[in-house]
Order: sequence, then structure tokens, then C-alpha cells
Amino acid sequence: MSATTFRRAWDDLAPVGRAPDGAGYHRFAWTREDRTLREWFVGEATARGLDVDTDRAGNLWAWWGDPDATPGVVTGSHLDSVPGGGAFDGPLGVVSAFAALDELRARGVRPVRPLGVACFVDEEGARFGVACAGSRLLTGALDADRARGLRDADGTTMADALRAAGRDPASLGADPAALARVGAFVELHVEQGRGLVHSGDPVGVGSLIWPHGRWRVELRGEANHAGTTPLADRRDPMLDLASFVQRARAAATDAGALATVGKVRVEPNGVNAIASQVTAWLDVRADDEARVRAVLAELEADEPAQESWTAATVLDADLADAVAGALGSAGLTPPRLGTGAGHDAGILAAAGVPTAMLFVRNPTGVSHAPAESADEADCLTGVHALTAALEHLLTREPS
Repeated sequence: MSATTFRRAWDDLAPVGRAPDGAGYHRFAWTREDRTLREWFVGEATARGLDVDTDRAGNLWAWWGDPDATPGVVTGSHLDSVPGGGAFDGPLGVVSAFAALDELRARGVRPVRPLGVACFVDEEGARFGVACAGSRLLTGALDADRARGLRDADGTTMADALRAAGRDPASLGADPAALARVGAFVELHVEQGRGLVHSGDPVGVGSLIWPHGRWRVELRGEANHAGTTPLADRRDPMLDLASFVQRARAAATDAGALATVGKVRVEPNGVNAIASQVTAWLDVRADDEARVRAVLAELEADEPAQESWTAATVLDADLADAVAGALGSAGLTPPRLGTGAGHDAGILAAAGVPTAMLFVRNPTGVSHAPAESADEADCLTGVHALTAALEHLLTREPS
């Protein structure tokens, strides 16, 4: 695959959902931007002669070969973003999947198993609050009724968003038939940290996805006038929020975990009004579940309501060894990396799908922000690594 082909894909995607000032991307599920990205995916697949279908969760699948004849090897990622997100988180895996398919064909590889390219919907959960919603729905880890009732910041339910996008919300749900087509899954992703920067390697192989979850906290006060209410008479939930953030940080420090309050909703949200209620969302992660639970135990008095939870996911060791071996044959010696970021690969692994991950070096170490980055040379090395892994898996009968 040429660098020119790779650049063309990035040029196609670059304007979609980009903030007017160029500071990051806003690509949320079931929006106009999402429709454009889905159309791009279908166009890329169709141009390569692939068969495209959509599962009951709304995830897109493009197939080289017949996945109903025998389960296939699947690669891909997602195209949605967090608010103000970077260009590489998700799209790098989708672009690299198509590029690897091109390289396999150029090499004259004759697969004995079908190859699928997946585009998972709503991986970030930025609109409706549940991460990896598409893969969770696919596997049954997210109840369809609950998903339909999820609301975005404007109060729009997922059901209404699906209708606006031309989909029937009644069809939403687990799709065992679509899942059964996936015999193995290899997701390439930009690294969301500096592990590869420190090791000096362009690519790495995933080993573990940390346990992580999201909780909602309701802090209630009393609305009143900002200019006439004495400080001593106020019941201001913003003070409770400040205390909660500090206590979450202290609890995480003590437990050796990570805790983040990155989303807040204030009512009535007026500059000259004391708030009546604050809703805050807490994200907690660690390399061990006990550390996460220790943070929650310290915050128990705030009655955090769990919105999502993903247990520690050990990626398939045999598949990781096979991927690492294939990369070794291609002249690469990738380190093994754990990650604190959630991925659709983790949801599929939890559902019993043999799953591996490849990471591409991020020189800034920054993710979920405009400074997220990857050098073109490393991206192309990632494509070659993915190609080597896929060729190894596609030319051997499944065990």
C-alpha cells in the first residue's frame, strides 16, 4: 500500500466533524457527521468489491469472502470521537484495515477464511454515555431497552436518534448471527499513552485492557439569586462538586488508580443563579479491579450510580503470540502493552471471541484531544504489521 493511498483516506476523513477552529473533532453517533462517516466506509468497501451489511446494533461489516461459510478474521475499529477528540483514535484502525486488505491482495494472498473489516458504532459513548455501545449491543452486554432509553445532553433518546437516522429502533439488539461470523478479531489502534515512545518501538501488541467504569452522581442544592443570597444561607451544590472532585482524586491517589470527573451538568446553568442541582460523571480505572472498588468505597456516601462497567480483559494469549510471531517474521519485535483505554476488542473478548490488539506509537502520548498524533512512517509500519498478522491468520485453517 502506498503512502499516497494512505494520505487520500486521511484527506477524505479530515474535514468530517472537525471543529471550525480546527481544535479537534466532534463525531457523535447517529448524527449528520456519523452518516457521512458511514457513507465513506461503505464507499471504500464497495470500491474494493466487498459485501457490506449492518448488524442489529448498527455496526458496519465489509467482507472479502463468505462469512457464513466459515467464521472469518476481522479487523477494524470505530470512526466516532469524544468531544474535541483527535484524528487517530478509531479512524487509524479502520483506514489501516482497508490498507492491509489492499496489501494482502497486492501480495496475491489467497485466504482460506473470509476477511472482515468492521466499523463499530458509538464506541466512545460521547453522545449517550455508554462506551462501546455498538459492540455491547452486538454481544448482548447492553440491554436493548436500556439503550433505546439513553438520552443525550439535549434530551434526545437513542431511539429518537435512530429514527432520525432512518433506522428502526425496534430492531436494536444483540445479534448472535453476526457475532458468530467473527472467528478472530485484530484491532489496530493508536496508543493512548507513551509506552512505545519509551520503548522506542513503532508498534506493540496488546496484552490487557484495564477494568474501568463510569458512575453518575447527583448533587442537590437550592436555586437562588447570586446577588442577594448571603453565603451563609446558600445550599450550593457546586461546592459539593468541588469537594467530590477533590475526594475522588485523593481516593485514586491512595488506591493507585485513575479517577476523572470530565462531564458535568448544572441546573439551571445561569451565571447569576445558584445551582439547584449538579450531575457529575466519574470515570475510574486501574490495572486491578480491587483498586477501582477502593476508590468507589471512599465515595460511597455520594451514592454513585453505575452506568457502565468493564472487567479486566486479558486478550487472547495464543492469538497475541501468533500476531507477535507474524510481526517477528516481518522484522519487528513488538513489546507487549497493557492499556487503560477501553476498546471494542475488549467487549468482543469478553464475549468469547479470540481477540488481539496492535498499537501504533503516539509521539505526544496525548489522546482524546487535538494533540493526539502518529507519524506517517509509524502508521505505515502499523499497516505492514497488521497485514503480516492477517496473512498469518487467513492462510491457516482455524484450530
